[in-house]
Amino acid sequence: MQSFRGLDDLDPGGKRILLRLDLNVPLKDGQVSDDSRIRRSLASVLDLARRGGRVIILSHLGRPAGADPALSLRPVATALERCLRAAGYDRPVAFAADCIGAAAQAAVAALGDGDVLLLENLRFHKGEEANATDFTAALARLGEIWVMDAFSAAHRAHGSTAGLAAYLPAFAGRLMAEELAALNRVLATPERPLAAVIGGAKVSSKIDVLRYLVERVQVLVIGGAMANTFLLARGHAIGRSLAEPDLVDVARDIERRAREGGGDLLLPDDVVVAPGLDRGNAAATVKIDQVPAAAMILDFGVASAARLCASLADWRTLVWNGPLGAFEHRPFDQATLAFARAVAQRTRDGALVSVAGGGDTVAALNAAGVSADLSYVSTAGGAFLEWLEGRTLPGVAALAAAAR
Repeated sequence: MQSFRGLDDLDPGGKRILLRLDLNVPLKDGQVSDDSRIRRSLASVLDLARRGGRVIILSHLGRPAGADPALSLRPVATALERCLRAAGYDRPVAFAADCIGAAAQAAVAALGDGDVLLLENLRFHKGEEANATDFTAALARLGEIWVMDAFSAAHRAHGSTAGLAAYLPAFAGRLMAEELAALNRVLATPERPLAAVIGGAKVSSKIDVLRYLVERVQVLVIGGAMANTFLLARGHAIGRSLAEPDLVDVARDIERRAREGGGDLLLPDDVVVAPGLDRGNAAATVKIDQVPAAAMILDFGVASAARLCASLADWRTLVWNGPLGAFEHRPFDQATLAFARAVAQRTRDGALVSVAGGGDTVAALNAAGVSADLSYVSTAGGAFLEWLEGRTLPGVAALAAAAR
């Protein structure tokens, strides 16, 4: 595991701390409609503020093309203050109408020890995503220390996520350190057997993930519509199911690698089929060699889901990304929900280390009511996938380099 300095290595008292968070939250009618990402980011804010740091929060929101009032972080400041007060921090959260320049400088100058300030959307400036020297240097002048606590943005070499390490002493925040520890636990130093469950719509979007994991895991389970391409590669008729016939050779190669490495690649033996996603009332469960020509495969069958849940007894570590079926459409969520509950139970029993990530996977865990029961649940999307691909993330590399 790469080494880096964390908040325990930092004395923030009286210092201006640039704290990069991911507060890219949904807005509805000018208000934050889901503050879960804010609440997960509170640990570093509270730690630094309670120890007398002057906390200057940096974040982006959406993909603005220049300054866009609809993507202002001002409503996020209101939600952040509410969440902090609920956590026992009883001070207002200040807001600056820009993240660099006179407005930001004045807001920073007004801070006292233990105060919290949120700067306006970083992406209102093109220099953020370009990691432009003049922009990053202007950010750096606002602070004395940089704390990176946005793992979900760590795969971007932006000014606030990596560039600031060239200007200021760099530290990992609480959430960042927690995420890195969890991911290293399942990939760098796992208890074996190690299994990976990878689902999703397209093999093409996860080729690198599959190629990286198949060399490292003892069991690779393919779910979602991705499984249809692997079934096609095995010679099964899949009816009208979503698949990528041009990637059949890729699927065969991945399965060959699993076999030669002594591992297992698991696909469903029975499946839930229907004429379409909107025809759940016509769903039926069939053996994999009995898929009707006019039907679509939309979930693992009951027997396959049960076998997968039973397989958990043989695994010590699990990394999970992607549902087993068309999770958003009932009744094609049943295998995913059953598996989520079984994973949670094994984890609660202390028999399994379980790490899951990705928006659909998190939604499935929430729907099953078991998000709090896994060893770790990552809210990162692209960064989580790139980590599973074995890539070096710029934000992580910057912290590691700064610690040398």
